[in-house]
Amino acid sequence: MSAVLDNRYSLLPGRFEFLMGLYAENYHRLARLFAPQELAPGRYVSRVEDGLDVHLHVQERHPYTLELELTYDFVDAHTGRRAPSAQLRMYTDAHVAEALHCHPGRHLWQVLGPFSPAHTVFQHRLRMNRFLSRWLEYLAEQRHSVNTLRRV
Repeated sequence: MSAVLDNRYSLLPGRFEFLMGLYAENYHRLARLFAPQELAPGRYVSRVEDGLDVHLHVQERHPYTLELELTYDFVDAHTGRRAPSAQLRMYTDAHVAEALHCHPGRHLWQVLGPFSPAHTVFQHRLRMNRFLSRWLEYLAEQRHSVNTLRRV
């Protein structure tokens, strides 16, 4: 019986470590791309030739965290808000950044429902942060950077 439990729990740290590694990767991608840890609270736009404008909103700045929104200038027909949109939290002391949610104007509990199982929440966080990682990589390939970012 303990061998079964040991195997079950030995899988969990690997998945958790992967998610924490993804958070660290997202932090470094975001820091290289737009350096939000250096920006004052406010709205910024990055414009590149032959590309879509990217909007970065530094919403709140605390001693060790930043609250951000990253989005394109597309408007979702159902919500009337910009999409895709990612609500982000950057932990400047731990050098990790997580996508809190990728649904405009909605919190995690509104997307998954109240009292969702931990596995469901974990899988959702993994999907959101994989999306963020790919999106940040794509933005870098499109040549968005600190140099293309302007305060609006």
